[in-house]
Amino acid sequence: VQLQASGGGLAHPGGSLRLSCAASGFNLDHYAVGWFRQAPGKEREGVSCITSSMGNVFVTDPVKGRVIISRDSAKNMVYLQMNNLKPEDTAVYFCAVHATRDIRCTFSGNEYDLWGQGTLVTVSS
Repeated sequence: VQLQASGGGLAHPGGSLRLSCAASGFNLDHYAVGWFRQAPGKEREGVSCITSSMGNVFVTDPVKGRVIISRDSAKNMVYLQMNNLKPEDTAVYFCAVHATRDIRCTFSGNEYDLWGQGTLVTVSS
């Protein structure tokens, strides 16, 4: 049972990246999935999450209008499409799952049950 985040790398300001969160050993559709990030010297913060029921999505203010979270049930994956990247988006990005059927998802990391290892996103010119 594990999560694997991937897709990070170096992007220029204004560029795009798509992060992937792959699950093995369990069905991601049964979980709310959250993306979080932690920049050097800063606390971890929520980015976006998608609920298990209804697929409701939530986005935090720093990335609002620039990210799209989505599921691919056939591949048992969740994606985070990030557009118009800014230098302040530089961070290690993590995906995590929360076993809940709530119609809302939380950005409280303590609620999440399993975390992936993180993927580094660097936005620089």
